[in-house]
Amino acid sequence: MPTTDVHTDDHTDARTALTDDDRVFLARPLHGFLSVAGGPVPPQPRPVWFEATDDGTVQLFTGPESLHIRRRRKDPRASIVVAAPVEERERWVAVEGLTTVETDGAHALAQRLAQRYWDLDDPTRAADLAAILAEDQVRLVIHPERVRRLMF
Repeated sequence: MPTTDVHTDDHTDARTALTDDDRVFLARPLHGFLSVAGGPVPPQPRPVWFEATDDGTVQLFTGPESLHIRRRRKDPRASIVVAAPVEERERWVAVEGLTTVETDGAHALAQRLAQRYWDLDDPTRAADLAAILAEDQVRLVIHPERVRRLMF
C-alpha cells in the first residue's frame, strides 16, 4: 500500500514540495537522472549526483559550459528522477521545475556529495575530487513546481 498522502490509480501523488520522507530518501547516495527541456526529443536523461536542500530545492554541480547548462539556456525547465536500488521495494521521487544557475557554493556542494558517494580515503577518489575542485563549477538548482512519488 502506498504511503503517499494523495492516492491515484498509479500509486503516485503530485505536490509542489518535497516531504520529510522525500528528503530522507533523497539524502541517500542514490543517482538521480536529470533531463533538461532544451535537449533533444525524446529527452535523454543523464545520471547525476544531487542534494535536496532544506529550502526544498534540488541542486547539483556542473561545469559552467556543460551540456546541462547549455540546454538550460534554451529552456530553464528540468526534471530529476531518483529511484531506490533494485533490491529494495519499488520507490521513486520525481521533481520537475524551473532551474537557476548559481555561481556560489558549487565547490562546497561537490565536496559534500563526494563524501556521500565516495570513500575519500581512497587515493584515486581523493584525486578525482581534487580534479573536480580544480575546475570552475556552478550549481544547477531545480525549484520544484511538481513532485511525484511512488512508495510501497
